[in-house]
Amino acid sequence: MATHPQIRRPGRSDLARARRRAGLLFALPAIALVLAITVIPLAQAIYYSFTDWNGATARWVGLRNYVNMLRDPELKQAMINSCLILLSIPLGMIPAFVTAYLLSRGPLLSGLMRTLIFAPTALSWIVIGIVARQTFANEGPLNGLLSAIGLDVLAMNWLARPSTALIALLFTFNAAVFGVNTVIFLTALSTVDRSTIEAARIDGASETRILVSIILPAVRRFVEFVFIITMVASATGIFGLIYVMTAGGPGSATMTLEFAVWRRALSTGAFGPGAAIGISLMLLVLLVIAIVRRLARVEADA
Repeated sequence: MATHPQIRRPGRSDLARARRRAGLLFALPAIALVLAITVIPLAQAIYYSFTDWNGATARWVGLRNYVNMLRDPELKQAMINSCLILLSIPLGMIPAFVTAYLLSRGPLLSGLMRTLIFAPTALSWIVIGIVARQTFANEGPLNGLLSAIGLDVLAMNWLARPSTALIALLFTFNAAVFGVNTVIFLTALSTVDRSTIEAARIDGASETRILVSIILPAVRRFVEFVFIITMVASATGIFGLIYVMTAGGPGSATMTLEFAVWRRALSTGAFGPGAAIGISLMLLVLLVIAIVRRLARVEADA
């Protein structure tokens, strides 16, 4: 009696493999695009950071570009300024969160206030820089306000002094990100379970206790997100603001690592050292992000 081979039916594992292959096939164009515009240029930048590259020829110099960064007073000042901007990020987060919290409680004109707060975020860094430069000028509104309230002794050209130029830059940057951060925090607060808050109020919890014990833990991910995007903006998106307001001056008082890349590479043609500055900036940003994520994970596990 002849036996017939059993027909094997495709199982779930075969179907899963087929789906993975199909997914990979559809993802190939995106993967190729990411490789072309991100991974390959990054690998080239890392290579050129170890060379004396003038845009045409590259001569291998090893760690010399990185060592020179530690010895160059201007670049050390740029590193300090970049770190100070990072440390100032809470100034752009705390007022935004407080404003979002007050608006989320339903004031009568909350819709209008949200529009007024978010509207300036449509402006570019160049426009914001022009407005800030006029505000902090000798004949600007700030000095006019100081004169009007009898504080003429404090009036000055704020952007012409190293001791005040960086403060003006920090204030302008954090004011510029205030609107975006407020809107994100408003979105975060809208996700908080209102029934839990009402139950806490019925149990006699104060508003401070509700904020600390219920709201902040619920929006922790949003706080982490806002910090990261603000930090990235402070490290890689502030060039236009600095260029218009101070051009990195006076001296190097407001120069950051991002601005130093332009000054060293595009202005002088020293692309090798410029690449080293850019890679150092990237590593600094990644380090801070890793620390923030680690701290957030520890707090979540506690």
